[in-house]
Amino acid sequence: MRCLHFPGARFDSEGSPRRSRGRPKAAPKMKASPSLLRLRRAEPAAAGGLPGRARGAAEEDSGAAREGPPRRARGAGEEEPCPVTPPREAAGGRAEGSGPERVKQAGPTAAEAQPLPMAWGGPLWAPRSLLEVVAVLAGLAAIGGLAVVFYIEVVMGQKICPKEIENYVASLVLSAVGDTLGYYNGRWEFQKSGPVIHKELAEMGGLGNFSIQGWRVSDDTVMHLATAEALVAAGKNPSLPHLYTLLAKNYKECMDDMEGRAPGAMSLESTMKLDPGRPDGWRIPFSPRAGGCGGAMRAMCIGLRFYDPAQLETLVKVSIESGRMTHHHPTGYLGALASALFTAYAVNSVPLPAWGKGLMDVLPQAKAYVQDSGFFVKENMEHWYYFEEQWRKYLEERGISDGVSPPTFPPKYGVEERDSFYASLSYSGWGGSSGHDAPMIAYDALLGAGDSWTELAHRAFFHGGDSDSTAAIAASWWGVIHGFQGVPPSLYAHLEYKDRLEKVAKGLYSII
Repeated sequence: MRCLHFPGARFDSEGSPRRSRGRPKAAPKMKASPSLLRLRRAEPAAAGGLPGRARGAAEEDSGAAREGPPRRARGAGEEEPCPVTPPREAAGGRAEGSGPERVKQAGPTAAEAQPLPMAWGGPLWAPRSLLEVVAVLAGLAAIGGLAVVFYIEVVMGQKICPKEIENYVASLVLSAVGDTLGYYNGRWEFQKSGPVIHKELAEMGGLGNFSIQGWRVSDDTVMHLATAEALVAAGKNPSLPHLYTLLAKNYKECMDDMEGRAPGAMSLESTMKLDPGRPDGWRIPFSPRAGGCGGAMRAMCIGLRFYDPAQLETLVKVSIESGRMTHHHPTGYLGALASALFTAYAVNSVPLPAWGKGLMDVLPQAKAYVQDSGFFVKENMEHWYYFEEQWRKYLEERGISDGVSPPTFPPKYGVEERDSFYASLSYSGWGGSSGHDAPMIAYDALLGAGDSWTELAHRAFFHGGDSDSTAAIAASWWGVIHGFQGVPPSLYAHLEYKDRLEKVAKGLYSII
């Protein structure tokens, strides 16, 4: 059961109040609006940044991560609640991590939900149901850049709990599971008919009724591992140029492990141009053909590493530069930004409908960074519009441009309808093969899957597009939000590189 925790009360998934034992855990962490942050005496995060409370200025080019010991995972049956923070402390103190629970999409319009009065001695409002809580959160979200964390910490007197180490492990492992299933040794990635894939899946007994022993991960997981291992090797307080050199080195070396994994032509071509042994050897020229999804499919771990709202500037820089090491085109490297940013949103328990609007709010910051970098600026700006335009259209299609409303799907949205819709999102007719639509299809699947792993798989893994890439991205986000919930162990018991994936996930968790 997933609950939001408040002083003295718990609400289950149906909104029924229950008494909580011990000290309460916190609700999701989001970015406070500047107007509400006056009492907190803390500098807010950059506009349009990661929802959550800022802890001072964004990181400099040195990429220095915040200090602090690695978080301890709970043992079996152990309860490790967040400490209750007195409201006066919450107003000026630090908030660590984020709540492990996810608010389900619901609530009234922004006009119907108003911010609550505050009292330093305690809350003036006691929620009667989960629906009432969600209504308030939705209203705060619309009022000033997702100001929910202010409400949680100042009004309710709570601190935010971090995600658990199991969620980090699940994110890396399940991303590889999705990749493996969507790829099926090349059989399903290049099968252009979703109905054919679903027919073959049914003949195998359905998801969870077979072993993937002998199934290989594709280039997606190999490059995701290369990214994650570079992040860990760079350490707790990395210099960004040093991190970029490590990324370039890993990307170049991982091309030796591409036999039978169907690497993209652009990745193969671009890594040959990388020269990590010289200064700025991680930079390659702009290419008008580099709009593919190779940057997006491997960037989720960047959001795990730089999840904190105060690290938004670093997340933007690292995702863009990692993406354009192989895909130096806005459609390509902005896909890496989307994958990383949405992972950070998942770590911070941001409600799913808010993710797309968050991306649109961050794009101006990304544009300014690319312009300031002085590297093929003219070419990048000439091709900038496509990614943003396609995402704007998609958010309007789903009715979530405001970041608050629940998504709307067609009455009939089965396998064939999804194939058609995914193709309509694409640049060339192969849904999920570009930087804009790979995270877009993964996001669409997550929005429609609810809490069902099987439904997520049917939407994100098994379709007539670039199925392994959309699967790798969607399954990674699922792991952050749900852990291994609902995933049959047979799907990861014999996963290729399982031990390596678990090790690097724990390594990432140890340096955040």
